[in-house]
Amino acid sequence: MVIYCRANTGVGAAHVIPVKRSPATSERAGLSRRRAKLLPMKQAELHPDDRPFRHYSFSHRCVAWISENVFGGVTYTVRRGLLKGLKRRGGLAWLPERAGEAATPELAFWRERNFAGLTVYDVGAFHGLLTLHFARTARQVVAYEPNARNHARLAENLRLNGVTNVTVRKTGVGARAETLTMVSSNLMPGGATVDRDAAAGVRRAGGDVKVEEIPIVPLDEDIARHSLPAPDFVKIDVEGEELAVLRGAQDTLRRHQPSLFLEMHGETMNLKRRNVAALVDCLCDLGYAEIVHVESGARIGQENAAAAAEGHLFCPGSQPGR
Repeated sequence: MVIYCRANTGVGAAHVIPVKRSPATSERAGLSRRRAKLLPMKQAELHPDDRPFRHYSFSHRCVAWISENVFGGVTYTVRRGLLKGLKRRGGLAWLPERAGEAATPELAFWRERNFAGLTVYDVGAFHGLLTLHFARTARQVVAYEPNARNHARLAENLRLNGVTNVTVRKTGVGARAETLTMVSSNLMPGGATVDRDAAAGVRRAGGDVKVEEIPIVPLDEDIARHSLPAPDFVKIDVEGEELAVLRGAQDTLRRHQPSLFLEMHGETMNLKRRNVAALVDCLCDLGYAEIVHVESGARIGQENAAAAAEGHLFCPGSQPGR
């Protein structure tokens, strides 16, 4: 059997090249096609709440491609949002804010917080966008970002703004000291994860995928080993590993009761419900009497945890006004 591959030389028109395919290869290809035809049927058999989410739409991916491939190396002054007036590399925040554009509940939350004089931990810092926001007024920020590509962009954004009150830790945070495999999409690096279900979702979405081994440390251990300041506020966004972060920080959370902000994750609706239920159980056990769903403003407890399966949780700590 002969198939034809279209090869782009990069300097002119594409060329069509004949390639022989062996019978074994043809048989495997046929099997793959048959499996592909069966996949929609299997998905259809699943309950809607057990079907994997499609986290990023086509338009979202197009914007991400433009952001990274066209403006990824561009340094500019941010013209909108929390970072207005600061410098940043990559992204589309050089575009002005649209008139009448409503703030999301998450954005409104960050605008209302007062971090003056506080020590803030940014667990899952990505490119440092919230890190920069915290650093404007906080006394000290400790940012954790284990992904090599994200860590480099985080360091660059801090350097561009001459930030000196941020300690950057190139490690993941979890329940125990170990080494885990992190999977990330080259197009959507913000979804870098060590969670097995989330990693499967990254692979399922297609495109170029990067795999790297990263160190994981419990927050309690890292604070003690490096004499880090006790946190007043902890933001946790680690693509499905939020519970592991809490379990590795129990001594710190019980002793200092910092305010907490957690982003909810899960590859299916039922996984989201299970994850938030486990998080709420853990938070209650750690002594957090008030748990609020940021998007709805609802008070969350063990009996209604599922209501916060999507969005963010906020737990006021010993300084609730902050």
